[in-house]
Amino acid sequence: MAATLPPFSGEWTHDSAFVAHGSITAPVNRKLEPLGPHFLAHARRKRHNRTFSEDDRIQAEKKVKNIEDDDAGEISEPEDPMMLNRDPKDWKNQDHYAVLGLSKYRWRATDEQIKKAHRRKVLKHHPDKKAASTSGQQQDDSFFKCIQKAMEILSDPVKRRQYDSVDENADVEPPSKKAKGNFYKMWGPVFASEARFSKIQPVPKLGKEDSTKEHVENFYNFWYNFDSWRTFEYQDEDVPDDNENRDQKRYVERKNKAARAKKKSEDITRLRELVDDALSLDPRIKIFKEQERKQRNAKKDAREAAERKAAEEKKAAEEAAAKKKAEEEEAAKANAAAAKKAKEAAKNAVKKNRRVLKGAVKDANYFAEGSASAAIIDAVLSDVELIQGKIDPDELAEIVAKLQAEKEKEKVKAIYVVKANELVEKGKAQKADFKSLLA
Repeated sequence: MAATLPPFSGEWTHDSAFVAHGSITAPVNRKLEPLGPHFLAHARRKRHNRTFSEDDRIQAEKKVKNIEDDDAGEISEPEDPMMLNRDPKDWKNQDHYAVLGLSKYRWRATDEQIKKAHRRKVLKHHPDKKAASTSGQQQDDSFFKCIQKAMEILSDPVKRRQYDSVDENADVEPPSKKAKGNFYKMWGPVFASEARFSKIQPVPKLGKEDSTKEHVENFYNFWYNFDSWRTFEYQDEDVPDDNENRDQKRYVERKNKAARAKKKSEDITRLRELVDDALSLDPRIKIFKEQERKQRNAKKDAREAAERKAAEEKKAAEEAAAKKKAEEEEAAKANAAAAKKAKEAAKNAVKKNRRVLKGAVKDANYFAEGSASAAIIDAVLSDVELIQGKIDPDELAEIVAKLQAEKEKEKVKAIYVVKANELVEKGKAQKADFKSLLA
């Protein structure tokens, strides 16, 4: 493609006026080539044989994909299935940062990060996109409404500050007084979390073990005079929009104001107690006090050192004695338990052997020929009980062992007869006492 352009010349005067020369030369042919995005789009459509609508759709999809890829690295986090099913009406209990995938940033998230996160979530969860991906089936847009509500809150500085005031997920719980570990690592994140509410920035750092006394004093003075912007409007009860019920509206507003004042007072008390706990546990305070004490009482150091050593030795001796006593008591308890267990075992063994002693005569048909009468049974059992009452557990175990080795009736009876005779010989029983075995 070529065009003919006439040459044009002239000059500027001292008063910034341009005066063209009167002469015009012959036309000059110059070659022009198509440039710019429109020509590239035209060439792309020709190359791929696409219509205007097809090319626009494909380019839009690529643009969305590029945006998702650009944002994925910075603000990507897994989506909780329970969060995806949230009721958008319950937006006050919604974690707006988690909805946008900014849980790890929270109040530190920049406006640009919030915009990127919102854009990425919208591209992923927009109802139109879901409807297109499911061939027009009806889609639940509840989570999309949650996304829009989160963006509404976090993009408004006032609403975001109100939400950040009650964002418990951004809080760092202080360690207990009994917690063991590095004081600075445990308490540093706590004060860093609380510092976000300070009207005065930057907030002094907790410091380390080598911090100066001045630094530590300034740190605690700052926190004891902490000026917080934290508010609690986000937790207000909804004020009725009905203009006809003005009394109810004023009542709810007064109620909300009183509730906010109470929560503010409770938060001030909570922070004061937190600082008190940190101060009481700060090892540097103990060091500073110790240094001051040494400066005031330099002459007493030697005596106090000796007293401390004596106290430590006494304490160590008391602890050793207490430990020894505890060990002795524990050993005594163990021995008593073992003795009790052995006694119970012996008692159970005696019961078992007595059952065997009576069971053996039953198995031997009470030493009767044919059916044993009640009188025979009573006489035999009476003799067996007499034997049981006259022998010790060891003798009882010995008889049981013999009975378990014999099955014949006569041999079984002989065992009982032998034991009965032994008792008579030892004077533990009279022959007449046995109604059956020695009759």
